[in-house]
Amino acid sequence: MDLVVRARRAVVGGAQRAVSVGVRDGLVAGVEEFGHDWGATREVVLADDEVLLPGLVDSHVHVNEPGRTAWEGFASATRAAAAGGVTTIVDMPLNSVPATLDPAALEVKRAAAQGQCVVDVGFWGGAVPGNADQLAPLHAAGAFGVKCFLLDSGVEEFPPLDAAGLAEALAELARIDGLMLVHAEDPEEIGAHAHPGGPRFADFVGSRPASAESVAVRTLAEAAARAGARAHVVHLSSAAGLAEVRAAKAVGTRISVETCPHYLTLSAEEVPDGATAFKCCPPIRDRAEQDALWRGLLDGTIDCVVSDHSPCTADLKLLEAGDFGAAWGGIASLQIGLPVVWTAARERGVPLEQVVGWMSSAPADLVGLADRGRIAAGCVADFAVFAPEQEQVVRGAQLQHKNAVTPYEGRVLRGVVRSTWRRGEPLDLGAAPRGELLRARR
Repeated sequence: MDLVVRARRAVVGGAQRAVSVGVRDGLVAGVEEFGHDWGATREVVLADDEVLLPGLVDSHVHVNEPGRTAWEGFASATRAAAAGGVTTIVDMPLNSVPATLDPAALEVKRAAAQGQCVVDVGFWGGAVPGNADQLAPLHAAGAFGVKCFLLDSGVEEFPPLDAAGLAEALAELARIDGLMLVHAEDPEEIGAHAHPGGPRFADFVGSRPASAESVAVRTLAEAAARAGARAHVVHLSSAAGLAEVRAAKAVGTRISVETCPHYLTLSAEEVPDGATAFKCCPPIRDRAEQDALWRGLLDGTIDCVVSDHSPCTADLKLLEAGDFGAAWGGIASLQIGLPVVWTAARERGVPLEQVVGWMSSAPADLVGLADRGRIAAGCVADFAVFAPEQEQVVRGAQLQHKNAVTPYEGRVLRGVVRSTWRRGEPLDLGAAPRGELLRARR
């Protein structure tokens, strides 16, 4: 045995217990009781206030390199992931230039990432008008699935699909059993609630009503059912959208859904006018909507929690002007997602092991990486060492993200990631990057 990690508290099999974990050749060789004699050459014993977690998996990260590397890049994003206990990320196909719309663009993305990644990185492809013939080649090239928008994405190189385009893409994905990720907001509903711009957060929220999400989720669910395709709703924000997902699942539609730390922890009531660091799409909604999302997690309707890490340069946030209409929409939270969610979960009486499942094994299962996000024999020996009761104060300037803008600035959080391990070795953010570029397993 190369290594034994002993922890009086570890999240294993959906519960906390005292264990010793044997590691050989970067894989978990076995999990036994705390005092088990492995005859190992190296041993690590966690402190009493630490919990051994599986490395987290974040399947919704906008790295933006190449093309918009000033917003974020593979080096900075993967350092932030590692600092936050995340050992695998999957990069979104837009905001980089070129967008990942065909195998050639996927290779450009891989070339940009090569040699820069501290943690392991996979890639989503994209579905836009006119590239349905590229979806199977992207699938064959190792993309984990494809993402589309049903309304303007905010970048011209990634236009949305209309109803016909969505149906065509879903039919092609059904043929190869591929996964379609969808930004589900209805363009007609959005168009009927035009935003006047300006600093009032209530005006911005009103411009992207929950009805836009529910209509789009229903449209997607019906189209996916007709095609027999797998669909996944990204960044769910509303009770109305949740109800549509629940109804679709009840009739056997192959649909899954995620939500994000900001929807679970921030509420519209607390967002000051002009505070554009809080802008994202769909928007942060009120506490009643937030409560509904927590209920959706607890009853299993919502499958996982991922960051939707979508940073930009500070100037694009228009922090001084405070114009919610013109500011870039996106929240950076890759490094602090676990303590953000755990702080809120703890207040609600939700146990740590449940939070960890939503942020590790569930997104790993979504992308077909069954050997990640859990501590079990045969799995990759990726771990996070977490001190759940230690407090920290968020300071954007201290985060590994390339840009320091965060709506969590100054917030007191419970939980600190003290170390992150990849394949049985602790990660040193100053060492040469050794992260692997992943291809989906078919």
